[in-house]
Amino acid sequence: MGGKAAGGGLAEVVRSTALSAPGGRGEGATRRPAAPPRDPRPFSASGPSQDGPSCLRPLLLLIVISAAVRLVFGASLGLGVDESYMVSAGRVLSLGYFDHPPVSWWLSAGAARLFASEAPIAVRLPFIALFALSTWLMARLGAAVAGERAGFYAALLLNLSPVFSVTTGTWVLPDGPLDCALLAAALCLLHALSEERWRWWIGTGLCAGLALFSKYSAVLTIFGALVFLLTNREHRTWLSRPQPYVAGVLALLVFSPVIVWNAMHAWASFAFQGDRATGLRFHPFAPLIVLGGEALFVLPWIWAPMMAVFIAALRRGPGDWRSWLMACLAAPPIVVFALVALWSSQRVLFHWAAPGYLMLFPLLGEAVARRIGQARVKRTIIATAVFVLAGIAVLCTQIRLDWLHPVIAAVARHDPDLEGFDWTSLRPELVARGWLQSGTIVGVPNWRDAGKIGIALGPDVTVLCLNTDARQFGFAHPVQRFAGQNILVLAVDHPKRAAETLSHKFAELRLLGTVSIRHAGRDMGKVTVMRGTGLKT
Repeated sequence: MGGKAAGGGLAEVVRSTALSAPGGRGEGATRRPAAPPRDPRPFSASGPSQDGPSCLRPLLLLIVISAAVRLVFGASLGLGVDESYMVSAGRVLSLGYFDHPPVSWWLSAGAARLFASEAPIAVRLPFIALFALSTWLMARLGAAVAGERAGFYAALLLNLSPVFSVTTGTWVLPDGPLDCALLAAALCLLHALSEERWRWWIGTGLCAGLALFSKYSAVLTIFGALVFLLTNREHRTWLSRPQPYVAGVLALLVFSPVIVWNAMHAWASFAFQGDRATGLRFHPFAPLIVLGGEALFVLPWIWAPMMAVFIAALRRGPGDWRSWLMACLAAPPIVVFALVALWSSQRVLFHWAAPGYLMLFPLLGEAVARRIGQARVKRTIIATAVFVLAGIAVLCTQIRLDWLHPVIAAVARHDPDLEGFDWTSLRPELVARGWLQSGTIVGVPNWRDAGKIGIALGPDVTVLCLNTDARQFGFAHPVQRFAGQNILVLAVDHPKRAAETLSHKFAELRLLGTVSIRHAGRDMGKVTVMRGTGLKT
């Protein structure tokens, strides 16, 4: 598929939107000084809008087919580095965790206990189910913003964007629960702004709290809702009423266990995440690099028209309150992370701003619904679906069959497949040599390898991270608890450096040998095995 053809198709659907004058659908709303107005255009969270036939059947078909693809994808790949770390370090349940709030940790731990397995498909199943719910919520949000057809195409495009449909929709990461909770909060807020019912404000607060309970960056989207209330004259009167404040209190109550945990642990998680925004270096081109990376993650021919409808909504302004609300919810994550890249001493990851783009799908869905009759638009959607499915197929078959190994070996310095499968051969090798026995405590030099090794050895083996940057391993299994004990040390690559770095942590550190990490019939890597006697802290 050519990039020009794909980009041109979706870009065409927003041409009239980007050039539209201020005003829009919201201009006809009546204004009442005593209370926010009821919007004259009806919409429903559970039924079709009055703009055409119901899209319920194609939406359900989309949910079933996309969920089936994710089940295959989730079963074909092993747990990645971050996933392995979350599942392994998250075996010890807690009110808070070092990297992120608890939801994703609890979901993976609960699934592992429910299915009595840490197999990739088992721990990923809650996240696949959540994305099916997110697809439904996106359709309802799009219908509330612009009608039933717009909602369906918003849901369809969400499932065609890899950063959402592939990673967020499948992997054990906090982004899946975050996006689902944000969509539910946005939908409740739309209802709350149009109806005189407390239940929608309560739903907004609870869902916003769940979003915060999933990932700290949810605060940016919540800030966008406040910006909307401050800038939209027709709905500003809500700030003089109790409902928004009750919603805010509910959100804090849901989030409160994280605050309690941080207070008990020297604010470790808040400090860790806040440190990512610090730095004194100036990177003038970093925002452009971040935006470019986000475009690749979303897909450039989806990202470009998405930015067009975003700009069009900003140009129309608060008069079209629905599109203005979506723009206000979208802007903070997109803008803030691009600006942080200007001075941050750490790399801004491209998926951090994904919640901002999430809120633009309803506007893009509206633009596509207007022009879906054009052959060029249909071809672009079909070509994008083929492109995404082909990419998933290549990735799954490569991890399973290793058929691209000659090509990868020729161009890559390190084999990326090592992170794409579980190191299941490690435990039998260690047991066969008598190095891993019941009660053996294992130490690993860094948290990345500790996660992969923890999954490989299973939940009955205690894994320590022998590093000052131990992340959640430092809270799940503090090294101090094991002072004086003998530890089986496993180091992936760099055995000499690992021995030099770790020797001072033991009374004696003795080399035992090496074992192979095997997959698809070949050795993928070596693990150096050492015996540490008398662990020091």
